[in-house]
Amino acid sequence: MKDIELVTALSKKMDMSPKEVVDILSTLFLVIEDTLSNGGCVNISGVGQFEAKKKAERISINPSNGKKYLIPPKITPIYKPASMLKAYLKKLDENE
Repeated sequence: MKDIELVTALSKKMDMSPKEVVDILSTLFLVIEDTLSNGGCVNISGVGQFEAKKKAERISINPSNGKKYLIPPKITPIYKPASMLKAYLKKLDENE
């Protein structure tokens, strides 16, 4: 599903204009970004948990030439799906 499809579906279900839905989604994502950038996590019931974790620097070896490279630390987004979502997808998989 692309952005416009999501906005259209939400605007029909929520009986709102597409602009209102875009504003709500933009605000939601800004709040999530702010929370993650401040080291917090966001838990959306039924969907899952979003958090940002810092990965330590490490050494990687190129297998083709044996050279060692230092990979700097970085912050990566982590998503853990909710158990309800996992159960729903498992149920769909079993029905196929």
